[in-house]
Amino acid sequence: MSLKIGDIVPNFTAKDNNGELFESQSVLGRKPLVIYFYPKDNTPGCTTEACSFRDQYEDFKDLGAEVIGISSDSVKSHHKFAAKHKLPFILLSDQDKRLRKLFGVRNILFGLLPGRITYIIDKNGLVISIFDSSNAAKHISKALEAVQELVS
Repeated sequence: MSLKIGDIVPNFTAKDNNGELFESQSVLGRKPLVIYFYPKDNTPGCTTEACSFRDQYEDFKDLGAEVIGISSDSVKSHHKFAAKHKLPFILLSDQDKRLRKLFGVRNILFGLLPGRITYIIDKNGLVISIFDSSNAAKHISKALEAVQELVS
């Protein structure tokens, strides 16, 4: 199953970069969300993407939106990655790939790499936009445009 535009995001839980249990119902249905899946901490494309979300984070916050990054890296890896790059948003550890399955994020490059995909979710928990591209830098501007349209 793959989440599509118009679907409601189901509730989920995962450990965040501080080892705390994140429960999606704390934000789902309360504010717009940008949930982005990325392949791996500390790789060039993923670092560029995370730092670009960091640099635009205040713009997302000003629009009332929250940014959440998800990869299969460990809590410890996420903690180091977030600290090293001063990431102000939540990173969730998906080591068992449960969240990738829940959202329907497929692997790329002959199934060798986890996919890079960004979901824009409105304050009611409805998927309103999906951006799927290996080009990490493009996700941030597309996500910001979608959130701006949502709140205007």
